[in-house]
Order: sequence, then C-alpha cells, then structure tokens
Amino acid sequence: MSDLEQALSALAPTLDAGAKTTVNLRRLSGGASQETWAFETDTGVPLILRRKPPSAAGSGNAVPLATEAALIQAASKAGAPVPRVLAVSAPDSEIGEAYVMGRLEGETLGKRIARDPPFAGVRPGLAAQCGKALAAIHSIPLEGLPELVTSSALTELEKYEAVYRSAGAERPIFEAAIRYLRDRAPKMDTPVLVHGDFRNGNIMVHPEQGLTGVLDWELAHLGDPAEDLGWICTRSWRFGGGKPVGGFGDYADLLEAYEAAGGKAVSLERVLYWEMLGSLKWGCMCLTMYLAYATGSDPSVERAMIGRRTSETEIDLVALLEAAS
Repeated sequence: MSDLEQALSALAPTLDAGAKTTVNLRRLSGGASQETWAFETDTGVPLILRRKPPSAAGSGNAVPLATEAALIQAASKAGAPVPRVLAVSAPDSEIGEAYVMGRLEGETLGKRIARDPPFAGVRPGLAAQCGKALAAIHSIPLEGLPELVTSSALTELEKYEAVYRSAGAERPIFEAAIRYLRDRAPKMDTPVLVHGDFRNGNIMVHPEQGLTGVLDWELAHLGDPAEDLGWICTRSWRFGGGKPVGGFGDYADLLEAYEAAGGKAVSLERVLYWEMLGSLKWGCMCLTMYLAYATGSDPSVERAMIGRRTSETEIDLVALLEAAS
C-alpha cells in the first residue's frame, strides 16, 4: 500500500460514517496543474481527491486548494451545482495540499457534450442551466470568502497583452484586437465572485439531468460577471457545436436564465466584448505553449498541437471584429 493510500485510509471514517478504509485508488487523466484521483470507501461511497503534485512549485494564477474548497462550499450554499467537499488536507500533511469531494455522475469532455447523441436531449436546456448556475455563483456574499485578487476587463487585457509582448510575436490580428478591446474596456461596477474558467469542459453534464456540477475553480477571482458569461461563449469552447454558448445553446437562453435566477441584467454587447477578450486570452496561451515547444523547454507533442491553435483564435477574432464594425 502506497503512502497516499495509507493516508486516505486513515481519513476514511471522516469521509463516511462506518467506513474503515478506502479502496481502488487510481489516478485519472487530465488536469495540467493538479492531480485528480478517484477512489471509494469500503462502504461504497465514490470520491475524488484533487491534489497539488508534491513536486509542483506553483500553478501561476491558481488559488490554493483550500481556497478552492472554501469557494465550492460557498457555491453549494448559494444553490450552485457543485461537488460536496468532505475533507481538506494541509500542505504539510501526509496527503499534501488537497481536498476530497464527492464524485458526480456525468461527462466533462466538451466535444461529447456539444455533439454526441446521448446528450441531444439535454442540450436545448443546458445554456439556461449554465445561466442559473452562474447567477448563483455571482450572488455569493464576498464577506468571509478567502482572499482573492480583483481583475477588471482592462486588467485582464493588460495581463495578456504582456504575455503576447513577452513572446516577441508579431501578429496583426492580435494587435487589432488589443487596440479594439482597450478602447472599449467596460468599467466594472461591483465586483462579484467569478469562477474564472466557466466553460464547456469544466462542467459536468449528465445525459438525462443536464448540468450536475461546476468544476475546476483554480482561477476564481473577483471581477465582472460578464467575464464568466463571455468565456463559455468563446468559440474555442464550442468543440464544433453549432451554438454560441458552449456549442450547445443560444445567447438569449443563457442571459435570460441568468437574469431570471437573480443575476443583474448583462447586455449581449458586454458578453461579446468578453467573448472577444476570451479569444485573445486563449490565443496568447496557445502562443506560449508553442514557444515552449519551439524553444525546447517543453518539447511535448501536446504543446505543439495546442500551439497550432493560435491561428484558430485569429480567425475567431477576425470574425468578431468584422461583426462589431
């Protein structure tokens, strides 16, 4: 039995009354910055461990896992569909920096959610479910939350422009998008808790129930609620689906459900601004991955493949700039 298995087994009684040990620990694929493990208690409760790799020095803008866990618990109280957090582990513990949550049923692969036949029945209502979930998240009182950074549209633009400039790239479409977005950056009235990575691929969808969970809270911060609404509409997260919201829904379904659930009315124009900024952000991320491959700092095929998607974001930006002109 590995050290991790022993540590989780010792935790078993706090995960489920009557449990004496844990079984069937296996690491799941996916997750660039955190480890994800599935396991069960000996009483049959399915669980997930989200853990910072022991050798990781940091995860960029990622919040600590204890903060993630606290935000998920706050979201649950607000009525958002999230996993149930059962235990939080400190960095100096045997498990390391981590938390344990209940395992949800459903699919997270964006292409399957947007295009596969088993999800055809829930796709028409999925954008509205996302709007309702975001309204709940954005309603969470900020008092008592862990410390989080605050970021406006201009702050986000400046951050990713710096990434672009540091890469030494010369891409006219990026330059045009940066000028457009800088000139039209909306002012942020009252910051709310923003998930920061709310998109198809970070939500759990059941083929009969629809949205069952909002996952991956590592980029959460305080900001403009339209940031979350625009990010899920960014074309890169449509996975070949024909609809603007995650490849499965329409803008109106998302925004009307958001407002009906108590969210402050957000204009489509503001959402489209954040959608364009989302394409620019993802383009800059893709560019840095290409450079990691090209310079040999990370010569993996994955980095090269994602790096090629920089050109896709340029196509998206051209279409958005043309539509806005």
